Amino acid sequence: MSLAFKGRHFAPDIILLCMRWYCRYALSYRDIEEMMAERGLSVDHTTIYRWVQHYAPELDRRVQWCRNRNSGSWYVDETYVKVRGEWMYLYRAIGDHGETLDFQLSQKRTTKAAKRFLVKALNRSPHNRPSVISTDKNPAYNEAIASLRREGRLAATCQHRQVKYLNNRLEFDHGKLKQRIRPVRGFQSQKTAHNAIRGFETMRMFRKGQFRSMVDSLAGGSEARFIGRLFQVFIA
Repeated sequence: MSLAFKGRHFAPDIILLCMRWYCRYALSYRDIEEMMAERGLSVDHTTIYRWVQHYAPELDRRVQWCRNRNSGSWYVDETYVKVRGEWMYLYRAIGDHGETLDFQLSQKRTTKAAKRFLVKALNRSPHNRPSVISTDKNPAYNEAIASLRREGRLAATCQHRQVKYLNNRLEFDHGKLKQRIRPVRGFQSQKTAHNAIRGFETMRMFRKGQFRSMVDSLAGGSEARFIGRLFQVFIA
C-alpha cells in the first residue's frame, strides 16, 4: 500500500474515488455517502470530508510537475467565496487558452493582497513571465504590478491592460467554478475552504485538458488511473 494511505481503514482506490468525485462534480458529502452505500460500502460523510481535506491539497501538490503554464497573456481577477458566513476573495489567474495558472484565497481586496497573489503565481511558474496582464479597473492591481516591475519580478515591458471586457473569459471561468462551490453552502473556516478549493481547481484543470498529454501517455486516457498513479495506487 502507498505510504500516503498508511493507517487508513479503507482501500486507497475508494478514498481517491470519493475525493475525485467530490472535487469534480456538484455533490455533497452526503451524496457521496449514499452513492457508496449503493455500492455496498458504509462510509460516513464526515470521513469523506476528512479525506477531501487531506488528499485534495496533496493532489494539487502532486500534479505540479506536469502542469503547462507557458502563457504570454495573463487574465487576473477575484471572485467571492463565503466562509463562516462572511465573504472572502478568491484571486484567480488564467492564461491565453483558459488554462488555470494559480489561485489564492484572501480576506482582503487590497494592493498587498493583489501583489501577494501575483508573487505566488510567478513563483509557481518560474519560467513563465507574462508580457501582458489583463485586470479590471481595481487600482490595487495597477499599484501591485508597478511594484513588481520596479522589483524586477515582472519585465519593465510587461503591459497592464485594465479593460473590463477583456476579462470576460475569466468571469465565465469563475462561473464554472462557482457551480461546484455552490452546493457547499459556505465553508466553516479559511483552511477548510482553501483545501477544498485546491481540489476543485485541480479537477477543473483536468476538465480543461491541462494534463491531457500526461493522462494519455501514462494512463491510457483514464483520469482515474492517472490520479492513482500519482499516489502509487493501482486502479483497474
